[in-house]
This record gives sequence, structure tokens and C-alpha cells, in this order.
Amino acid sequence: MPDLTLELHPHILSDMLICPVCGSNLHISENHQSLVCGGIKQHCFDGGGGGYLPLAPRHSGGGDSKEAVRYRTAFLSAGYYRPAAEALCVLVKKYVPESGKIIDAGCGEGYYSNLIADSGYCVAGFDLSKFAVDAAAKAAKRIRSERPSQTVYAVGSVFELPLRNECADGVINIFAPCAPEEYARVLKDDGILIVAGAGEDHLMGLKKVIYDDPYLNEGRRDLPEEGVFFHLLDKLTVSFDITITDPDHMEALFSMTPYYWRTSRGDHEKLRSCPELSTPVTFDFFVYQKI
Repeated sequence: MPDLTLELHPHILSDMLICPVCGSNLHISENHQSLVCGGIKQHCFDGGGGGYLPLAPRHSGGGDSKEAVRYRTAFLSAGYYRPAAEALCVLVKKYVPESGKIIDAGCGEGYYSNLIADSGYCVAGFDLSKFAVDAAAKAAKRIRSERPSQTVYAVGSVFELPLRNECADGVINIFAPCAPEEYARVLKDDGILIVAGAGEDHLMGLKKVIYDDPYLNEGRRDLPEEGVFFHLLDKLTVSFDITITDPDHMEALFSMTPYYWRTSRGDHEKLRSCPELSTPVTFDFFVYQKI
């Protein structure tokens, strides 16, 4: 079991996390392996083996499977989306105060949040998949090595974050469900929300391999409404091309898309028989400020 005195940055514990059941303050247990709240019932949350925390009281499983997380981790670790990750880090540095506290709402395996933490920010990542946050916590350990922890990863819903009101300087939301009202609650005054979605021609090369009549993406439909909680500050489109020759990486990329579950077996086989996949990758980044 993890030693939470080593896993948790002091400011994340004291300034951000609360009991997801009763909203009370949390403290580390005497054996350093659990978080215990200061409420009447003293709710207890044991740390996961990789260092993540189970902070979703009504969670009965869900999110990405262990296999899906393994595929996505392999794909992202290969660097295909590195230009998008670097662009995100630039936006964070531009708009979020140095050494600020950031929430990754729908963090997955922590690819983006660990890069942000490595540049000096405290990051709290939440995802419904225990396999994803376990992978994120383990990756953070490898990156961090002997340095103090800058991250915490927990099972939790982006619609019910176990966090104090106005505790964060920034929220990032990368291809995950967007919950503007909840993000406004946890952000400080003038806090920053960065949302990423698929650009118009994102993965068009993949679509052309699979479908007879590929179509352009329509863009995110769950972006914050202008003037309600947030004001749009900036928009950035990042486009680049990738070429994949590894069949496992092709399958991993496909599994990361919403098309994966809606595609027939016959169309799926087209990708499996493809020796090489070249496709544009386009991220649309939207930068909002809390009002």
C-alpha cells in the first residue's frame, strides 16, 4: 500500500480535497495508507496500490477498462500526440499563474496532467476508471523519481468533484465530458478552464480507411455557454500529421475514438488489414475565464 505522506502534495490535501460523502476536511491516517475525514462518521478512503484514491462514493465501476487503458497508454507514450500536449502546456503557462493548482477533469492515464505537473504545477486528476487513475499515479511516480509529489489521482466524477469551492487556479478537460457549473464551483475568481475537442478533420485518415463516406467532425456540443459562468478568452487549433505502422497502435488509436463502438466488424477489419495509417490530427483548444 502507498505511503500517502509521500504521494500527496501538502497543498493538495490541505487546500483542495474534501470528503466526497460529507464534505469534511481530510487527513492522512496514522498508518499513512488512508485518508480519513473529520466528520462524525470519519469516512475512510484507502489508497490504491499505485497511489490513487477512491473518492467516488456512489461509484460502482465504470470508465475505461484495463485493456483500453493499456492500449491508450501505449499509444500516447509513443509520442503521437506530443505536439498537442506541448501546445496545452504552453496555454497553461500563458494563462494559469506559475505554481498554481490545476484540476484535470477526466484525466485518463494522466498523459497530459503529468506533463503539466512536471512543469511546476500541482495537479489533481479525476477519472471514473480506477485502471486509468492507477496508471496515471504509477506514471507520475516514474516521472517524479525522487522529487516531491506534484500530483494526486483519484476515482471521481467530473460532475461531483471531491474538492473545495474555489480551490483551483485552472481546470483542463481533454476529450472528457464537460461540466461547466461544477468547474466554475471549484475555480477561483477569474480561474481558467481549458477544454480540448476534435477539430474538423481530426483523424480523417482513419475514417477514410474504415468508412466509404467519411464526414467532417462537427465540434464539441457541450462547451460552456458564453456569459454563463465563463467567458471565452482564446481559441487555438493545433494540427499535425501522424503515420502509424504498428498494428497495435492503430488499434489503440481506433479504440480511443467514439466510432470504435459504432463500427461494424467488416469495417473494423479494414483497419486491421491496413499496413500503414497516415492521418491528420487536429485539436481545438478553448480557453475560458470564470466570470
